[in-house]
Amino acid sequence: MTEFLTIDGGTLAYELSGTTGPLLVLAHGMGDSRDAYRFLTPLLVEAGYRVATVDLRGHGESSVGWAGHTRTDIAGDLISLVQHLGGPAVLVGHSISGGAATIAAAKAPELITALVELAPFTRKQSTSLGDMRVASYRRGLLHLVGMTMFGSVRQWAKYLDVAYPDVKPVDYDARLQQITAMLAEPGRMKALQAMGNSRPVDAGEQLGNVQCPVLVVQGSADCDWVNPQREGEAIVADLPTGLGRLEMIEGAGHYPHVQFPTQVATAMLTFLAGVHA
Repeated sequence: MTEFLTIDGGTLAYELSGTTGPLLVLAHGMGDSRDAYRFLTPLLVEAGYRVATVDLRGHGESSVGWAGHTRTDIAGDLISLVQHLGGPAVLVGHSISGGAATIAAAKAPELITALVELAPFTRKQSTSLGDMRVASYRRGLLHLVGMTMFGSVRQWAKYLDVAYPDVKPVDYDARLQQITAMLAEPGRMKALQAMGNSRPVDAGEQLGNVQCPVLVVQGSADCDWVNPQREGEAIVADLPTGLGRLEMIEGAGHYPHVQFPTQVATAMLTFLAGVHA
């Protein structure tokens, strides 16, 4: 059942699953909704967690017309939701929300006990001509640029096709129709474009200020990086010594939690068992 939290600037939609156990707050990536966690949430609830999945500002059932869409803005939303739900919580963030979770943990360490970052954009990115020789990276980047520049739903759909290499979820076609319909609603494509234009510099600046354990999960076939493992290792290296660890999901693209939810859940639960211990 959808619940709503009104904060300064708009209203966030979220859904709470499970009645007992430690709180996990799951935030999706841009151009998606909380349904991105439709496969992962039941596994976490079954393991004894209370799980809140939230629609980012401008996405899903959350309101449109927000003043900003940076990772810092999203981090403020996540902090507000954790406070509203009674916290503390483990934050799980995918892509842009991975960077937002980093900022939230640095700014509100009393509320955040651990982070799980799924294919996160958490560091300043750069592209070279040599990078463009990698076909999947080139294709993904060109479709992202097309979406951001022209507000093209078609380009976003093409990006998703590259971002889900080889293994697509059984409901991929239906889910793509849902995403397309969402982006056709007034204001939602503008929110996606704004997030696409944001840069993860603000998140990178906060990596050294994180005080809680961090699990970074990367797919080995993620089109958003020429070398996903190297990106994950760089994030761990920028964290305070001993706080971060990297888990690679072989064959996964930019959505490991959708393509391989059981493997991601196993990695998360193993990590969280250590955190709670």
